[in-house]
Amino acid sequence: MNFYKVNEAFHFVDLPGYGYAEAPERVRRSFGPLVEGFFKRWQERIALAVHLVDARVGPTDLDRIMEEWLRERGTRRIVAATKADKLSGNEIPTHLRALRMWLSEDKSEGEDTAVMVSARTGLGIRDLWKHLDRALVRARDRGDRWTSAN
Repeated sequence: MNFYKVNEAFHFVDLPGYGYAEAPERVRRSFGPLVEGFFKRWQERIALAVHLVDARVGPTDLDRIMEEWLRERGTRRIVAATKADKLSGNEIPTHLRALRMWLSEDKSEGEDTAVMVSARTGLGIRDLWKHLDRALVRARDRGDRWTSAN
């Protein structure tokens, strides 16, 4: 796990992936309990989970399991469909609609449940930050502290 403190105001936690992690099998097997332990300990303080899905591939079986797992725990989340710059202009709305249909069972407060993003071109990054900002405001309004504990 990697922890980042952003703007001295909140933490962004990068959890290990479950797909193509370049790690030995025994290390990959330890990811599940590590992630579950993190969620068990910090569930109430998670403002938003950003679930990364490859935009070109769409949700894999493991993505579907993760989505169900997050939903069962009541974790507010958004899917960030990565590598959207690899799709043609016509493919982007088609793939986005398909992702949103996959996620349509749980539209929280009318928000979009997926956004196409590209780290290379910046596509969708501003929209993703809007979701993060709204989630952090909600967390602040319910009294969560997003600063380091001493």
